[in-house]
Parts: sequence; C-alpha cells; structure tokens
Amino acid sequence: MQCEIQSLEVKQIRRKQIIRTGTTVEQMVRAIADMIVTGVMHPGERLDELSLAVRFDVSRTPVREALRELGAMGLVDREPNRSAVVANVTEAYLHSMFEAMSELEAICARLAAERMTVDERHALELEHRASARLVHANAQEDYAAHNTEFHTRLYRGAHNDHIYEMVTQTRARLAPFRRAQFRLPGRLAKSYDEHDVIVTAIMRGDAAAASQAAFSHVAIVSDASIVFASDKAE
Repeated sequence: MQCEIQSLEVKQIRRKQIIRTGTTVEQMVRAIADMIVTGVMHPGERLDELSLAVRFDVSRTPVREALRELGAMGLVDREPNRSAVVANVTEAYLHSMFEAMSELEAICARLAAERMTVDERHALELEHRASARLVHANAQEDYAAHNTEFHTRLYRGAHNDHIYEMVTQTRARLAPFRRAQFRLPGRLAKSYDEHDVIVTAIMRGDAAAASQAAFSHVAIVSDASIVFASDKAE
C-alpha cells in the first residue's frame, strides 16, 4: 500500500513539473504527449477541454488545437460529440511506424551522402561534434532539440522535397517517443555514437554505409522507445 501511495505521489509531482513547461499550443502538445508516452496519463483516460484549459491556464480554443494535433499524432482518440481520450498506442503499431521511419531515414542518409554540398557536410559535422558537451552534461532536453536539428539536416541534405515531406510527417508522429528514449540510462551517449557513424559515412561520400548506419540507428531507437508503448507501461 505504501508503495502505491509513493508511486501516486511521484506521478503527481511529474504531472505538475510537466504542466509548468508553458501554455502555447506547441508546449501543451509536448506536455500532454510526454504525459501520455511516459504513463502519467493512461489509455482511455478522458481529456476534458475545460479541465485542461484550467490546468494550463488558457482558453478552450488552444486546448482544442492541441487535442487536434495530438489526434493527428495518434496519441488521442476523439469520436463525434464525445470527449477526447488517451489513445491505446500498442507495441505493434509503434513498431510499424518505426519500421517506416527506418526505411525513410536510410533513404535520406544515402541521398545525403551523394548530394550534400561541402558546406552542408561541414555544418552537419560541426553540429554533431558540438553535441558531445550535451552528452557529457546529460542535458536530455537540449540533446533532444539537437537530435531534431541533426535529423532535419540529414533530411534536407537528401535534396528531395517529397521525401522530406514524408519523413518529417512520420517523425512528427514519433516525436514524443523519440524524445522519451533519452530518459533511458546511457541513451544520450549511444545516440551520439550512432550519429557519429552516420556523419563519418556522409563525410566520406559512402552512400551505402550512410544508409545502413541510419537504418540501424532508427532500429535501435525503436527498441529503446518500445518500452513506452501502452501495452508495456505498467
């Protein structure tokens, strides 16, 4: 019983800490998504607009927009004339999204190795090297932001607008899970090492190696993130 009380207190503290992150639509989406992914909010839990508006100290309009975006990400279900509820993101569904992401990132890395300009390669390498300090400081939030920028450079480096659109849309749906992985012990250092293999291959213009490194990287991310699927989180 004591353990259950302590667990509830920890969840309440985490919930309050997350809520203080801000009140813009983007910040609400991130805060609610993080609560869903990390199990603070459970599948089937009701997401009442008025309650959320009070909790985040905003009007109901931005709350509706945040719920709409969360619905597009697959984290929230909403039926006509009914309140939104936390979706049941299963391990199988999460795996299917990461499977698609692995293929898309592999394509981007291969094309980037072939098409990136000298300046683009140099910028990618510099940003990657600079992120080492974030790893050493265990700065999870800052590294998560770096990770987004790193992969965006990779996608842009493919110089294919259609692929860029597909890969960024898929990434948006996986963003909360990719962000959550950095909570796992030792994950920042491993992510840095995986990025290093990708960067090295691109700098050498080795398209095959870059593709394989990117594919393997996302597959590892998938394994790290799968623990946050709803049918695993207990």
